[in-house]
Amino acid sequence: MDAACSTQLIDGDGVFNVSGVDHFIKEVKLDECGLSYAVVSIMGPQSSGKSTLLNHLFGTNFREMDAFRGRSQTTKGIWIARCAGIEPCTVVMDLEGTDGRERGEDDTAFEKQSALFALAVSDIVLINMWCHDIGREQAANKPLLKTVFQVMMRLFSPRKTTLMFVIRDKTRTPLENLEPVLREDIQKIWDSVPKPQAHKETPLSDFFNVEVVALSSYEEKEEQFKEQVYNLRQRFFQSVAPGGLAGDRRGVVPANAFAFSAKQMWQVIKDNKDLDLPAHKVMVATVRCEEIANEKFSSFIANENWRELEEAVQSGPVSGFGRKLSSILQASLSEYDTEATYFEESVRSSKRQQLQEKLLQLVQPTFQDVLGHLRAGALENFKNAFEKALDAGEGFSSSAKSCAQSCISKFDKGCEEAVIEQAKWDTSKTREKLERDIEAHISSVRTAKLAELTTLYESKLNVALSGPVEALLDGANDETWPAIRKLLRREGELAVYGLSNALSGFEMDEETRSKMLADLENYARGIVETKAKEEAGRAMMRMKDRFATIFSHDSDSMPRVWTGKEDIRAITKMARSASLKLLSVMAVIRLDDELDNIEKTLTLALFNSTGNNATSKSISTIDSLASSTWEKVAPEKTLITPVQCKSLWRQFKNETEYTVTQAISAQEANRRNNNWLPPPWAILALVVLGFNEFMTLLRNPLWLLVLFVGYLVSKALWVQLNISGEFQNGALPGLLSLSTKFIPTVMNLLKKLAEEGQAPPTNSNQSMNSTAQSEVTTNGESSSSSSSGSSPAKNVPIDTSA
Repeated sequence: MDAACSTQLIDGDGVFNVSGVDHFIKEVKLDECGLSYAVVSIMGPQSSGKSTLLNHLFGTNFREMDAFRGRSQTTKGIWIARCAGIEPCTVVMDLEGTDGRERGEDDTAFEKQSALFALAVSDIVLINMWCHDIGREQAANKPLLKTVFQVMMRLFSPRKTTLMFVIRDKTRTPLENLEPVLREDIQKIWDSVPKPQAHKETPLSDFFNVEVVALSSYEEKEEQFKEQVYNLRQRFFQSVAPGGLAGDRRGVVPANAFAFSAKQMWQVIKDNKDLDLPAHKVMVATVRCEEIANEKFSSFIANENWRELEEAVQSGPVSGFGRKLSSILQASLSEYDTEATYFEESVRSSKRQQLQEKLLQLVQPTFQDVLGHLRAGALENFKNAFEKALDAGEGFSSSAKSCAQSCISKFDKGCEEAVIEQAKWDTSKTREKLERDIEAHISSVRTAKLAELTTLYESKLNVALSGPVEALLDGANDETWPAIRKLLRREGELAVYGLSNALSGFEMDEETRSKMLADLENYARGIVETKAKEEAGRAMMRMKDRFATIFSHDSDSMPRVWTGKEDIRAITKMARSASLKLLSVMAVIRLDDELDNIEKTLTLALFNSTGNNATSKSISTIDSLASSTWEKVAPEKTLITPVQCKSLWRQFKNETEYTVTQAISAQEANRRNNNWLPPPWAILALVVLGFNEFMTLLRNPLWLLVLFVGYLVSKALWVQLNISGEFQNGALPGLLSLSTKFIPTVMNLLKKLAEEGQAPPTNSNQSMNSTAQSEVTTNGESSSSSSSGSSPAKNVPIDTSA
């Protein structure tokens, strides 16, 4: 037998030729090939030139159709042959053509069975098709492939198969334009096939390699056809090698088990009821109803009413949305029913359901947008109504409840109008989200209002307590802390009462309400404590201010003039006693009306122990200040510790010492200014002892002129140098100051005399008048200067900031 001789594998009645296959395997020595062999099959429409292609491509001798006798079925069943001259061993199967006249309209099961068998046992499947059939449904075997893909994954463990589409009688259309169409069709078939759970997400490339080749017409361009077939034949050499057409060898059986494996597969395919596919009229109904459904879907997308409705929804809610959209959907479905009414009921209903699902899937985002608008509008309405209710003075909780119920009721009504009749979509999730948004807004407003109320009453407490407490501590005395306690009690009760009434509309639990009121009371107490701490930090300044006020002012609050009659020691003691009183008041916080002995301790330790006659009895009291806590006083109530009081008093004394010294100096200066004349006995002695000199002056008037000129010069120097003022600060400072001013003053007087000497001469009367006027002026200046110079001595300023 010739190696390329063909043998019928399965006859036209579906009977597997066991003896013929065994004989074929022995003749071609297939059982000696092990795994180094490949199986190629071809399928396609009847009379499409499948056998002719195989004979030219692989050197086989399958029976070909005689064109001169008419077009009829040539190959019945499935035939098998070995390819001539191709290594490794390649076996090719020629399948009966599909869509044959001989088998009729209602018997398509064998076509599906043979196609599935070819896919199951072949490494490479050639799909023979005419170029002018590309884009058609039946001629390209697409329904066949769709069914076969689906059943194959359930019957067998799939392996990667090469699908080679052979385009016959290629036209002028470039292959680059034809190939994408075929690849897209095969991908669509794969995507539409229901898959087992294990292969839900598996891509087509995991099961198939898709190849596309094109051949010229055999009858019109025979030489070109043979050349192209020759080139294609080269691709089948070493097809089982890595990268070859049959490179994927998953699940391949040894060559000696090929006959047994093929028989078992055919038996499984024959017994599988899923391949008892509907007749041609069912297939026509499927195709036509799907076309009508796609057409109605496209028409719906282009529908002007739908597009206007969709655009309107983008900008806001649409009144009667559900009614309008339901009408548009029903019109599309009614048009489908009208056009598909004469097709099979099951197919028509299935495709209608699919169309409705696609339409609902299309409009669902717009429906969700409508719900979103309704939810946003309801929330905004709630916020406005809630705010107005609160501004009108209604209770918080009652306002929130009534406004929320009203807005949710309006939302439910809007949802009822938006629901589509064809799909009873659930709006509960959107409603729940609206309720959550409302609750969140109520919570935020409640928090803001409570914070606002708390801030309001805290501000009132600040105003009511800060200033008065500061004033009371500034005038610290025995009644300071009782007055502060009374003030705190009164203002705290007023604030708590006001806040309690304000909280009545919030329907708060008693625990939260009590906590807020307690926090307000604590805040009032904290204001007093904070202000007391601030004033304690300024204790030194307050003590010096009080000392300066008492020391520098009399009982009528008039500034003291140190005339020399005041008892500075007593005044100093009184001022320091008042400052010590202030220190004892500021030392601790006394808001709980508890007794302490701080004032007594400070008085004994700091005030009574300062004299030279301090006894050993006060030593223990002084040592009591060497502590960081007060007796009978909690540490948290302490503002100034005993050690700090001792340090502050020492600093206070040092800084007020200068004020006392300055007052004493002012008294002494005042005494000196009031006692500038010599004693009476000295005046008498001068008169007695100077009698002779006085008589000499009377006998010689020239001496009187000399003395008068000397008097004028001396008076001018006295005024110019301000001698009395210079000596107020002491003799030595006065002499030093006069020594620096004397020479410039003398030079200034001489310069004035020289200027008067150069003036035009006048009569003696004018000269005398000028002299007298000058004397009067000089005397006036002297009097004024003397008055101004003596004034500071009478009232020496006191430095209260020292």
